[in-house]
Amino acid sequence: MLRDSKAFSGFSVNDIPKAKQFYGGTLGLEVSENHGLLKLHLAGGATVLIYPKPNHTAATFTILNFPVHDIEQAVDRLTNSGVRFERYEGQLKTDGKGIFRGGGPLIAWFKDPAGNILSVIEEQ
Repeated sequence: MLRDSKAFSGFSVNDIPKAKQFYGGTLGLEVSENHGLLKLHLAGGATVLIYPKPNHTAATFTILNFPVHDIEQAVDRLTNSGVRFERYEGQLKTDGKGIFRGGGPLIAWFKDPAGNILSVIEEQ
């Protein structure tokens, strides 16, 4: 029944103007706003809806992954744009840049202004 439906994902934030600045300005994504909602227009034609929620609680899991060809370069560029990468200890130990190198693809996590977790992940 939904096979041909162009599904999309969405998540909440507590401040739409801050989210618009972060996703459009800091990350450089195409962002549109309509009726107080944001749409991220991602490569390949996908869209993600960002909606305001006054009692927003940040996601405790990665809500959006950005594949990159060179994670070192991506982390450096984002860091220079003001993005702060998460540092983890234990099973998911990250290095000084915030990159997880413990097996599988190289990945680095960061948060949006609402505390939602995002990542850059190296494609091989």
